Parts: sequence; C-alpha cells; structure tokens
Amino acid sequence: MEADGRLKDVRLPDSTACRLSSFRSHSLSLEAPRIALIGNYPPRRCGIATFTGDVHEKLTRFHPEVSVDLYALEDPDRPLKYPPIAGTISRADPQSYLQAAQRINRSAVDVVWLQHEYGIFGGTYGDMVCDFVDMLAAPLILTPHTVLADPDPKQRAILEHLIARSSRIMVMSAYSRDLLAESYGAPHELLDIVHHGAPYRPFGRQAEFKARLGLSDRNVLMTFGLLSPGKGLELVIEALPEIVRQHPRTIYRIVGATHPHLLASEGEAYREKLLLLAEELGVSGHIEWDARFLDTDELLDQLEACDIYLTPYLNLQQSTSGTLSYAVALGKAVIATPYLHARELLTDGVGCLVEPDSASAIMHTVCHLLDNPEELQSLQRRAYERGRETIWPRFADKTVKVIESAIAHRKETATSDATHPGLSGVFAMCDSVGILQHATGIVPERAHGYCLDDNARALMLMNVTNGLSRDDRMRRSLTFASFLQDAWNEETNHFRNFMGFDRCWAEAQGSDDSNGRALRALGHTLRHSTDPGLRRWAKRLYDTALPLTMTLDCPRATAFAMLGAVDTLHILPDHGASYDLLSEGASFLHRLLDVSRRPDWAWFETVLGYDNPRLSEALIEAGLILENKDFIEAGVESLLWISKQQVSENGWFSPVGSDSFSKPYRHLPFDQQPLEALAAIEAAKSGYAATANSSWLDHANKAWSWFFGANDRGVSLADLTTGRCRDGINPRGANENCGAESILAFQLSYYAMAAMPEER
Repeated sequence: MEADGRLKDVRLPDSTACRLSSFRSHSLSLEAPRIALIGNYPPRRCGIATFTGDVHEKLTRFHPEVSVDLYALEDPDRPLKYPPIAGTISRADPQSYLQAAQRINRSAVDVVWLQHEYGIFGGTYGDMVCDFVDMLAAPLILTPHTVLADPDPKQRAILEHLIARSSRIMVMSAYSRDLLAESYGAPHELLDIVHHGAPYRPFGRQAEFKARLGLSDRNVLMTFGLLSPGKGLELVIEALPEIVRQHPRTIYRIVGATHPHLLASEGEAYREKLLLLAEELGVSGHIEWDARFLDTDELLDQLEACDIYLTPYLNLQQSTSGTLSYAVALGKAVIATPYLHARELLTDGVGCLVEPDSASAIMHTVCHLLDNPEELQSLQRRAYERGRETIWPRFADKTVKVIESAIAHRKETATSDATHPGLSGVFAMCDSVGILQHATGIVPERAHGYCLDDNARALMLMNVTNGLSRDDRMRRSLTFASFLQDAWNEETNHFRNFMGFDRCWAEAQGSDDSNGRALRALGHTLRHSTDPGLRRWAKRLYDTALPLTMTLDCPRATAFAMLGAVDTLHILPDHGASYDLLSEGASFLHRLLDVSRRPDWAWFETVLGYDNPRLSEALIEAGLILENKDFIEAGVESLLWISKQQVSENGWFSPVGSDSFSKPYRHLPFDQQPLEALAAIEAAKSGYAATANSSWLDHANKAWSWFFGANDRGVSLADLTTGRCRDGINPRGANENCGAESILAFQLSYYAMAAMPEER
C-alpha cells in the first residue's frame, strides 16, 4: 500500500468527485475486439492444431481489426518450438492452467475462444479444462470438435460444465447443434453453426497440377489426412483391383503422416498392414504414398490434382471433417460413407454417399463416375459451388459475428440528483409478514418463505429511504421490525433466520451471520431511524441480544455485529458493551489477518467468501472509534488488497464470485452478486474516512456502476424506475431473477452512494 492509503496497482484514477449527480458507468469500444484463442497449434500435427492455426491466420487476414492472442496447449513429452504467441499451457500441469488464466484475465481480452477435444487437455478425459474455464472472466466461446451421442458420465459432465460456462457455442454441423441442445441441455439461442472453413482456389485446374506430379494421363483418386484405423482406407484398396481392371490408368494417392499418437504406440504397423494388403491384391503399382504432414499450400496443390476424393470413414458419428471441407471447396467429386458431416455437406447432389464398410460400393461408384466424364465434371462443379459457402473469407465473417455476439455491448449510463430508485419492486416482494426471499423473474416465490437477513436489510432501507411519506415509511418499518422481534428466541437467546410462508419458523436458532446482521440492523436503526419510538425499540432489543456475540466465532458475523456497535456508539458513545464488542472483535480480526497473511495474500482467511470488504470495514471503523492505529492500518491494507482483486484490467468492478468460496487462495469471477457491490461501496466509505484519499470514492463509483453495465458481461442489473435488481451475473450474463437480497443491495447501495462525502 502507498503511505497515503491510495489503492496501489488497482488503476483507479483519483480525480473523481463522487457527488450523486456524477454516478456513472464505464463504456467499452468494440471496434477492435481482442480475443484469446486456445487450442493445439502448429507445428503440432493434428486436426485441432491445423484448425486453430487456420482460425488465427484467417481472422488476421480477413478481419485485421480483430486482435488474436494465441495460447497453445503444450505436451511436455513432445515439446515444440512455437512462433511468437501469447503463451503456452502445459496440458497436464494445473499450475500452468492457473497462470494462463491469470494472464488472460490481466490482458483484458474481450472474449476467449476455446477449441475443445477430450484428448488435448490434461486429467481424466481432459477434465483440467473445467477448472481452467472457471477462472476466466471474459465471455467464453466454445467450439466442441467432438460431441458424443453416447458419452460416459465423466465425458458428459465435462462437456456440460463447458456449456454452462459458455456465452456462445460454435459448432460445425446441424447434427452437433441438435445433439448439444437435446442431449446436453445447451440453450438453442447460444448455438451458432459455422461450417468448417476451406480454401479458395479457382475451379478445374486438374490438368495443370497433374502435370506437376507427372500424372497427366492418369485418373487420380485421393485420400489425405493423418493415417489411422477408422479411415477405411483398406476398403478403397480392396476396391482397386476391379477399378484398375476397368480403368487401368487409375492411381490412388494416400497422402499424410501416421497420426502421432498411433505412431507413438504402434509405430507404422497400420501403414505396413495396408502396404501388405495392396501387395496381396496386386495393386501396389496403382498406389502412391506420400507419408508426410504437408504444409497447407503443398497439400492443396496435391488435392487440385485429384479427380475423385474418398473418405470411406468407418466411424459414422464423425461430425466434422476438415479434409472433406477442403475437397468440396476445391471442387472434387467426393465419395464418402454416410458419416454425419458427409450427410450434411454432400446433400443435393454435391457428392456420393455409399454403403459403409463396403469395398464393392466404393468400386461401383468410382467406376460409374469414370465411365461418365460429364457426370463427373457436373458433380465437381456442384461441389465447388457448395464450397463457396465455406471458403475462409466467409468463415471469418461468420466467426466475427459469433465473437460480436459473445462480447457484451456496454453502454454509458448515469443518474441525476433528482433520481432515486423506485420502491415498487421492493414492496412487490412484501406482505404483512415481511419481505419474501426469492423470486422467479420478478414474481415472488412463496415456497421459500422469509429470512431474517432480508428483513434486517429491509428495515435498514426504511431507515434511510427518501422515497416514502413519513406514515408509509413507519408502517413498512414496523412490519420489518416486527419480523426481527418475532425472530428473537428467548429460549436460545439467539435470532431465528428462516420462516416458511405458513409463518412457522424452520429452526430454533439461525446462523451466526444472520444473528450478526440482525445486530447490525438494530444498531443502524438506533442511529438512522427518524422515529423515537423505533429507536427505543431497537436499543432494547440490541441490548437484549448483544450477549449472543460471545458465541460468535465466524469472522463475518463478528464484523456485522461490530458495525452495529459502531452505529450504536455514534449515538451512545458511553455504551460500554458495544465498546467491548468493538475491542474484542477488532482484536480477533487483527489476529486472523496476521495468521492468514502471506506475501501474495493479505487477507483474513485462506479463502474468499461473500461480503469480503465487511471484514476490513469493521476493522477500520473499530480503529477509528478506538483510536487504534494498528487496526486502522491493517483494515486499510486488507481493504486495498481485496479492492485490487475486485477491479478488472478493463477498469470496472469485478467482485469475487460465489465459485471462489471453497477454493483456497483463489479468486474466481462467477457468479457475481449485488451484495458484493454494496459491501464494496460501504467499505470504500470507511477507507475514505481513514485516509481522505479520493481513490476510495472512485472505487465506490465503480461498484455502483457495476449495477448498470460496467461489469464483466456488460449487462444492466438494476431498474431505477421500479428499484428492482437482478440476482447477479453468471458466465452467460444476468440472472433474471429479482430476489429480495439483490433488490435491497441495490437500494442500499444507492443511499450509501448518496451519503458519500463530496470531494473538495
């Protein structure tokens, strides 16, 4: 921390006057989006690497306004030398995923685009990818290259987890789209079909490229790609004797290296098996082998020399084939088994589908096309025309639209001196008992009943709101005060928390946190209520309940109770029990901070939970009243640290998400909840009181702006007209429900901002 209590390294300008009229949010220009692209990458030799490399190159060429940071998955057993890229991720090292996620978050990219295949990530079926995406703050575009119709439970869980984290899901076939929606629960509105991209080259140049290969007078059949069982190449070899008998000038070219994984486990056993089969059938002289992994230009040159392209795959569930896309785009007559991608791409006479696992079907189809040159050329022309839909410029255009859909459009918003949140959204959640907990959308849910936490916050809102007449405010205050009164259980000397809609308490004693919050609300009422009778009631119940603090061992519950004591001491400076609570509570929090602190973790606990800034706020406020510089310094230092964690590299408020709660020494971005913005605002006020540094006022303004779109998803959560607030931000955007906690957090945030000092 800086000597003057400035928010060091949080990138907060210190020139913001936080008067009510200057509440604002941050805007984002999307004219030059920046993405982080993650997957295998050349020089690694596999289909995912080729695709990721193509995406990188084509976006850069056809949409130079898009900035691409490339992160390649690295296999430590087969290290490669990559060209200059943003970074690598060691596929089996959890720490490497953490470091990459932190780097991506710090880089403030607008979106992350993840290529997913089960085999390329570390862990069981590649499950390390799940923790990785949980750490990413930017919207996620998912491209699943394999969508299994019958996955095992682990495979299903991984893909469902990725789907739940995705803002857009880009697939390359209608089959994959439908399967994801019907079997994996992916929302239809998030699914985009962008067919595999393919190169653009002029049509009909076979003669030119045959001549280059010395094949001018030959009928050229071809298959290319990484060699492995399942490609069905033995079927074509079995069909060759009859094809050659009818068309002796035919040659079959098999182009491609053996798949690296197969090579590592079995060597060239599969290729040798095919060579032996060709020898036995007497067609070795009609097969050319090019056992290399070719660069794209050379591969396309060889593909142009082809008349008929064959993909006799045995796996009919293959939903994407880059080789098929290439062949169609170059205007090749394609013969394929009816695997998924072929069934979609070769419709309307674009190609020939043949019976699977049938050398005879391949033979008859090849011979028919060679017997009928005009039909062969017509088929090639139809393929070429279909390929115009998938050439790389069109692919790049479509992917940019997906990127734009994934990136939230953040707009400038503001409030004015005359505007305060309406209260209709608050009172829609209320009845004669109190305020209901939850809602589906904006409709209150009776099934979940009521809780002390929300009614305590509702009472605090009535203490400060200026949107009601004196009589209306008193009537509402009494409803919420009555709930607190009834929650007090004399038998346990604690407050209850949960009440069913039937008005029956669900427990004899509520949580420590709910008890701490009740004490805080009572102290707040004693300090801020305008009604003398309500203040006297609050004082009596506060004194009655205060001994329960002796049983509290939860840091947050202690902090809530301490804040109630702070309010009490502002009205009753000689209230000895409150003074003792502050002294003991501050000592407790100070000890926790000393025990848990480490060089990169200046916090009270090894995990980050909810309402984090409340711990620092309570310690600062206690230090100010007790005139204890150690407490003030520790509180400010810890508040600086947690504030830094909650400001994104883009400069907006990014609160600790609920996914962080069980993760030691981790900060995960989702789900974000309105209560965190309220805590940040009120704690920032304490930071300003302790340091007089205006950066705290700016931090409060960032937390306020979070409600209006200055957030990781660019979604507006709050409605000033009704005073409602949605329940937070998840990886896909806003949680549309408007529960009591969220509505009250927004309302109280407004009044906390209104009470901020004017910077002079």
